[in-house]
Amino acid sequence: MSTADCSPNTDPPAAPLPRGVWVAVLVGALWRFGVLVVDKWHQPLLLNDSIYYSGQAKQLARGVWFRELFVDQPGAEHGPLTSVLMAPLSWMDHPEPWQRIVTVVCGVATIVVLAAVARRVAGERAAVVAAWIAALYPNLWMNDGLVMSESISTLCIAAVLLAALRWRAAPSARRAVTLGVLLGLATLARSELVLAVPLVALWCLWPNRRAWRAPLLVMVAAGVTVAPWAVFNLVRFDRPVLLTTNDGTTLGGTYCNEAFHGPDLGNWSLLCVADPPGVLSDEDPSVRSARLRSQAFAYAHEHLDRLPVVVAARLGRSVDVFGLDRLVDQDEGEERYRWASWAGIVAWWMLAPLAVVGLRRIDRVSRRLLLVPVVTVLITTVLFYGAHRIRSPLEPTVVVGAAVAIATWSATRRRAQLPAKAGDGS
Repeated sequence: MSTADCSPNTDPPAAPLPRGVWVAVLVGALWRFGVLVVDKWHQPLLLNDSIYYSGQAKQLARGVWFRELFVDQPGAEHGPLTSVLMAPLSWMDHPEPWQRIVTVVCGVATIVVLAAVARRVAGERAAVVAAWIAALYPNLWMNDGLVMSESISTLCIAAVLLAALRWRAAPSARRAVTLGVLLGLATLARSELVLAVPLVALWCLWPNRRAWRAPLLVMVAAGVTVAPWAVFNLVRFDRPVLLTTNDGTTLGGTYCNEAFHGPDLGNWSLLCVADPPGVLSDEDPSVRSARLRSQAFAYAHEHLDRLPVVVAARLGRSVDVFGLDRLVDQDEGEERYRWASWAGIVAWWMLAPLAVVGLRRIDRVSRRLLLVPVVTVLITTVLFYGAHRIRSPLEPTVVVGAAVAIATWSATRRRAQLPAKAGDGS
């Protein structure tokens, strides 16, 4: 096998992925659908964000546009994409099993997309390795089958990486617009991914720092994709809301005593955002978000000396070196298997160092692109809190980077063995 096996792919975009990729996809699909059918199909939703996504999908299926579930108020606690994708399967009385299918399908699609990304940066061997990692990596598959946004947002980020690499291979206005639309969809899946929009636009400048057309098209296309949701929010709340009202809830749960001290250091605490006595139950969500945001800013200002310790704890949680028991408890509360969460921690310990090695072995421009999700998650973690669900957008970078490292090592070892075998036969 030649050295080209671990070099960037030069095949036309329509070239089929290697057979090994599709075998991995089949295995990953069988596992995900098997878990869904055997265990999760009849499980009720736990008391977490899945209630919100499921409820809004049911509302949409019945013609009700984004209202709160338990009070008569407009609702934008989370981005709309997850609920919109689930809505077509949510018209029956108990649609939760069918809603789970949406995230399973997204998880399977992510395997294919990550294989395509790996092939573009390091060749077919890396594509096969990436597919197998994505198929078996607990931090990916344990999100699939949940009625939550992680599987959908991870697929969006993987698609952004692939679209950006395709644009780099053959720049065009159409591909730049496609990239911007995918970034907009990622933002509609998880609002913090709006941070990736300017980062990817800046990345588009690296080939030619004077060529502003592509970055501008990316920004405009992302903005146009998000605009209907943002305008819809601006006209229906008492206070200005662009993406979600969740910023106040998130800040309120991370800048408080429970998140600055004790076992939840660096985490998010529900106790901090529970409504105190005297707060009206029908308070407009935007007003509530503004109140919690103001309280969080005031708390942070009063505890500036504590912030370095808190930020260090957030980062430690994000990379699985601090607060592991609480992280696993949180995963279990969001319907992930406890054993799978621990397996994901061990897998992270193995794959993350490999990803660092792999990223150093690809070209500089591709490496900068793959670091965009890392920077996005880093900013989110520092500002808010550390958790596996917050880290999920950078898992595609971990998969691709680790695949490149393994594929490069495998190709190097194979080449080293060829002279020895030739010598034995002489």
